[in-house]
Amino acid sequence: MKFNGKIFLSVAVAALIGFSGLTSAQDKHAFVGADKCGTCHKTEKQGKQLDIWKNSAHAKAFETLKNEKSQAIAKKQGLKKAAHESEECLVCHASGYNVDASLKQAKFKVEDGVQCETCHNAGEHYQAMKVMKDHDLSVKNGMREFKSDAEIEKYCKTCHNSKSPTFKGFEFAKFWNDVKHPIPAKK
Repeated sequence: MKFNGKIFLSVAVAALIGFSGLTSAQDKHAFVGADKCGTCHKTEKQGKQLDIWKNSAHAKAFETLKNEKSQAIAKKQGLKKAAHESEECLVCHASGYNVDASLKQAKFKVEDGVQCETCHNAGEHYQAMKVMKDHDLSVKNGMREFKSDAEIEKYCKTCHNSKSPTFKGFEFAKFWNDVKHPIPAKK
């Protein structure tokens, strides 16, 4: 397949637009980082959500940009920087890469890739236990709410789509089953 710069630019713009919800959240809330989220979301009671993320490709998304294959793709795409430094790649491989340092708390690391706050929004104002125990209050304080699997799928497809140079298909039901992380029902 021959490289088409206009298509690649379109992908980058579409991805940025797709993450526009993240941008508005960044204006008001600081990123706290997966480790901070994991303080509570690592227990059996919470469904071991941190472990689900840590064992997913999302947790390694930034690191994949450092491998030889990613560097070759970046070069082929005509990017001026290495893949792990290029906004065209980072938009789908990392949270908070384009956020002012004042909106990143001490435990937040861009290198954690596609992490909790990629989907749930920057957590500064909803991370407190008191807030997290009240779903509506969490949403009011910046947590992104997905009301259906269709909304989740639409959000996932802002990156997992045929415009990506490495796209090999996206079976939402299968992939969602691998990464979903509900809180177990109380017994």
